Amino acid sequence: MSARTNLGKRIGSSVAKVLTHVSTLPSKGLSRVLNDFGPTLLNLVYGDAELAEEIDGVVIHDPQDEPHYPEHAIVLGIAVYGPAETAQLLRNLAAHRAAALVVRAPVEDDAELERAVAQSGVALLALTRGTSWAQLAAMLQTLLTEGDFGETDASSLGGAPSGDLFALANAIAMLVDAPITIEDRRSNVLVFSGRQEEADSSRVASILARKVPQDYPRINEFRGVFKTLHRSEGPVFMAPASLIEGEVALPRVAIAVRAGDEILGSIWAAVREPLTPERAQALQETAKLVALHMLRFRAGTDAENRLRADLVNVALEGGAGASDALDQLGVFKEPAVVMALGLPHDRDGDPAHLTAERQRLTSAFAIHLDVVQPRSAVALLGDVAYAIVPIAGEPAHGHERAVQIASNFLLRTGERTTAMIGIGSVAQEPAALAQSRNNADRALRVLFSGQIGKRVASIADVYTETLLMEMRDIAAANGHELTAPIARLVAYDAKRQAHLIETLRAWLDAFGDIITASANAFVHPNTFRYRIRRVAEVAQIDLQDPSTRFSAMLQLRLMDTRLEDDFLGKA
Repeated sequence: MSARTNLGKRIGSSVAKVLTHVSTLPSKGLSRVLNDFGPTLLNLVYGDAELAEEIDGVVIHDPQDEPHYPEHAIVLGIAVYGPAETAQLLRNLAAHRAAALVVRAPVEDDAELERAVAQSGVALLALTRGTSWAQLAAMLQTLLTEGDFGETDASSLGGAPSGDLFALANAIAMLVDAPITIEDRRSNVLVFSGRQEEADSSRVASILARKVPQDYPRINEFRGVFKTLHRSEGPVFMAPASLIEGEVALPRVAIAVRAGDEILGSIWAAVREPLTPERAQALQETAKLVALHMLRFRAGTDAENRLRADLVNVALEGGAGASDALDQLGVFKEPAVVMALGLPHDRDGDPAHLTAERQRLTSAFAIHLDVVQPRSAVALLGDVAYAIVPIAGEPAHGHERAVQIASNFLLRTGERTTAMIGIGSVAQEPAALAQSRNNADRALRVLFSGQIGKRVASIADVYTETLLMEMRDIAAANGHELTAPIARLVAYDAKRQAHLIETLRAWLDAFGDIITASANAFVHPNTFRYRIRRVAEVAQIDLQDPSTRFSAMLQLRLMDTRLEDDFLGKA
């Protein structure tokens, strides 16, 4: 037997042992969270991480509107400051059987905090400065939902649970004795190992942003690093990349992660010297395991998304299968609303870009709801992302809560996207979800029309506008035309530019008040009086008759309803 074969067997054996050791960590325990994220992101201030063997969710603490707390939750104390406020919240969370409370670092040593942790059994963690709460929530959701949805067996690859890249990253770090990251082809950090405090500032910045700062890939591109990396079968050693004079930077060893001819990503180790031949060989062997994990995760994610979309679609149909679909989605049968998130149709836009943007927004919306309203279900169906959101309490409170959740999400997305969210009626039972979805679509349609100048609206807020749009649809479908009085004004204006339609609209909107109407039309009151007389003469109508006024107002409203087809994507 050759020395090369013996070496391969030794490496394979060591990889399996390390992966098996790492995978014995609780898959969703607090100790696992700290093992994967700390101390780069999280530090244990007080408490015993081993007591929380299971984490069931992530919740943002809102002092103005207490959220639902699943048992064994990690609570993000975003606006919690000072020992007294923190201690009080710790004691309150004991009743909810929370696993841990996270507050912003630094947290000073305090006897009262230590007592509160001991009495409540809730561990206190500190979030490292520079890390955003949104990043932490997203990473926690990624870790805590590994293998959850649609998983039917406990299959593993190389001794680590399928798709469990966090465990694999820690295993690789132990084999090469250096902190590592696993990145995709766009330099996004998928997962990272422990010991990142041993690396340099650029590595820490990459982890906090979940993406390598763009100037570093540019340097490597200029050096030809990526070209060499993608051509090489083994690890590539590269000199430190510094952006600022005097910056302390470590060299890197990287290896491409391949699936045949396809480059899936890469593994990056922050080292102080080139790897020994044994460690280089170990890194090359583990890159194959990473490829299997990434392919399995990608396939599983695609299948999961399809399954989730099918279940959400069944639930939204509100038929006999809605109840079973909600069970499989993990949504309790309690009052809920349907939210419809969409992007206005852009006929000149790039379809591929729009599709990618919809998928990105759907994922972000799902993460947002997982944090602020657990047990929600989100799926992209066609061009619209639908969310089934449980709403406790009175319908009026549920309506306000839904609008607040949707508004906060769009506020976080900023002005970079034109996304809008329509909110349906409260469904008291699964069968009513179909009506809630219909109402969410109707509200979204009004938003797309631009009539109200908002990005979030519930059906209750835009009910009148919805009815007018639907009346216009009926009129168009049946070939109805404007009645003679309004038709005469339209024809007269088209020929003489007399502004009679504009005058009638202003007069009706002002309830016949000439002074107000003339000011709104930006003309002198006497000119306006003349024009309104001409309206009556040309249209041959009696403006003193209430029925005539209502008919004219309704037709003018229907003329103003310019929708369209943006929602349906029609030409």
